Amino acid sequence: MAIFETVKIHEITRVIPSSDSPQSINEFSLPLTKFPPALALYWYQLTNSNSTPSYFNSQILPTLKQSLSLALAYYLPLAGYLKRPLGSSKPIVSYTPNDGVTLTVAESNVANFDTLISNEMHQATDLHPLVPHLILSDDKAEILALQITLFPHQGFCIGTSARHSVVDGNTRKSIIKDPTGLDMLFLNKWLAIFDEAQEPNTRSLKIPHQFPPVSQEMVRARFEFSSKDVQQLREKALSKLVITNEKKYHPSTFVLTLAYTATCLVKPKEKVIGLYFGMDCRSRLDPPVPLTYFGNCVMNYSSSAEARNFMGGNGFGFAVEMVSDTIQKIKKGVVEGAEKDVSNFYTLKPGTQLIIVAG
Repeated sequence: MAIFETVKIHEITRVIPSSDSPQSINEFSLPLTKFPPALALYWYQLTNSNSTPSYFNSQILPTLKQSLSLALAYYLPLAGYLKRPLGSSKPIVSYTPNDGVTLTVAESNVANFDTLISNEMHQATDLHPLVPHLILSDDKAEILALQITLFPHQGFCIGTSARHSVVDGNTRKSIIKDPTGLDMLFLNKWLAIFDEAQEPNTRSLKIPHQFPPVSQEMVRARFEFSSKDVQQLREKALSKLVITNEKKYHPSTFVLTLAYTATCLVKPKEKVIGLYFGMDCRSRLDPPVPLTYFGNCVMNYSSSAEARNFMGGNGFGFAVEMVSDTIQKIKKGVVEGAEKDVSNFYTLKPGTQLIIVAG
């Protein structure tokens, strides 16, 4: 069955912030744009009687719409658009009265709710119809879109697509000090990708079409690590590592999980393995970002090594050491050497296998 036939679209509407919201808001400058949107799915299991189409549409759906409208009153930038005025080196977030979020209401034609929320393996494309598309053009891009999909007699899911680059620019300027100009470094690196792809309009807010479609043969699955699993990995790691006073390791759950996953995913034909992960820097900046900060404050960190190091009896120990060393460097300062990391993030050596942590 084609993925477009698995859901039936009932409604596409716009939900605006409730009338309690301000009548207007200032524009916010952004450090970068054009990143692919961040996608997420949230699952809600219901009883048989509460998940019939008639009950859902009359009782649950109106409440969800009202809740969304009330929430947007507190997060007005999400109801606005990304724009790039003439003469501006950066895009801005612009919200005006009656701006809103696109909401799609759909119903699944396939009774696969239990499979999709379980650890069972399934086609990666099974999830694609459940995520909305952001409306965008060369000069205007939607920031947030949502889709509510009912699985009759099972439950429903809420899919979100959001612009990963959205940041409260005025807050960023007053709180997050950026003397090295990382915002423009990120933006210029991204624009360079357009030059390589021979895109004619580098000011466009559209995403470059460089991402190949997902193969029907690609699958998704979820693997859980119990406390016992993690402890066994920790004991294995400590037996492989040489710990001295000069060099100590912190085999946290994250370090152990990423290292183990990397050794499982390494392909012998690849020459270099690159490990990438993002970190929330709000509490790690000096001074720390207040809890009320609204925006993106994530930095990407990476490390790479020859693929052969991940193989054999000491492959896991090597991976633990590499991830641990990367985190130790971050502790010295989250923006330490960030200019170099930005360049490395956009420059990959031929034959590099990427292992990226997201979520």
